[in-house]
Amino acid sequence: MNPYILTILLFAMGLGTTITFASSHWLLAWMGLEINTLAILPLMCQSHHPRAVEATIKYFLTQATAAAMLLFASITNAWITGQWNLEFMSYSLPTTLVTVALALKIGLAPLHAWMPEVLQGLDLTTGLILSTWQKLAPFCLLLQINPSNTSLLLILGLASTLVGGWGGLNQNQLRKILAYSSIAHLGWMILVLQFFPSLTLLTLLMYFVMTFSLFISFKVNNSTTINSLSMSWSKTPIISSMVPFILLSLGGLPPLSGFMPKWLILQELTKQSLAPLATLAALSALLSLYFYLRISYAMTLTMSPNTLLNALPWRLPSNQHTLPLAITTSLTICLLPLTPAITALLTL
Repeated sequence: MNPYILTILLFAMGLGTTITFASSHWLLAWMGLEINTLAILPLMCQSHHPRAVEATIKYFLTQATAAAMLLFASITNAWITGQWNLEFMSYSLPTTLVTVALALKIGLAPLHAWMPEVLQGLDLTTGLILSTWQKLAPFCLLLQINPSNTSLLLILGLASTLVGGWGGLNQNQLRKILAYSSIAHLGWMILVLQFFPSLTLLTLLMYFVMTFSLFISFKVNNSTTINSLSMSWSKTPIISSMVPFILLSLGGLPPLSGFMPKWLILQELTKQSLAPLATLAALSALLSLYFYLRISYAMTLTMSPNTLLNALPWRLPSNQHTLPLAITTSLTICLLPLTPAITALLTL
């Protein structure tokens, strides 16, 4: 892609998210979401492959539906209250419609079916943008409106954690596994959204760091299926030895950083007298952990049949820039000892 066009599209994505962040008016928030969606579409179909074009169309139709529902909800709210401000969401009908529209935008279960299909049709870099940056603006709106319908959010959150665990069990494609991982993590965030919003932001930040590390690791290895991971030892032995830690951190295994947000969320749910819900969420994390272990096993404990020449590529100089990967991997593995300090900051 032409670098000037790429710069304009990335700027438009940043602008759309910033408009939504800064807006207190529903029309401006909707406009920011639309700019965000339209800016990523050319990036998604830049390869002109039929699979990428199909994924782009699916994404566009889903996001257009969610945006139309959001606009309808905001017009309904303005009709009832006479106000266009985000803060004036006191009636249940428009609030529920907005919550469902934003759930469709970010891919919460049971409105998740587009997410694995779309991510499977994209390259890993665009998939990373879709899994991280595109979640920011809808999450900002969810945090601002603070939905009063507790049971709806809890149902969406629990369904997402369960679907994210079950859906990834039988997959061989890494991008689909990452999509189901994204759905499961979003479910954890939604469970605690109305009880402890700053903990939701911490979980979102940790998810971004871990997902960035994993996507970049797969991109360096040029891997898109579990079977292709067995070749990674001969290409990048250091990254191959670090990826299991990233995966287990995503699964929430102590003593890695990914355990911290899950631990704090379970603690908060228990404080809110929702111990059965916390138990179900913790059990659903075991499903996710199983397919993370499958990837770890394929990457570190299996070796594909190699000739001597195939076993030597790691000796050649690499043109991959791995400094950001090193930083995010360190954060993914080593943040758990800072939990007391982070908890104190959250409660300020």
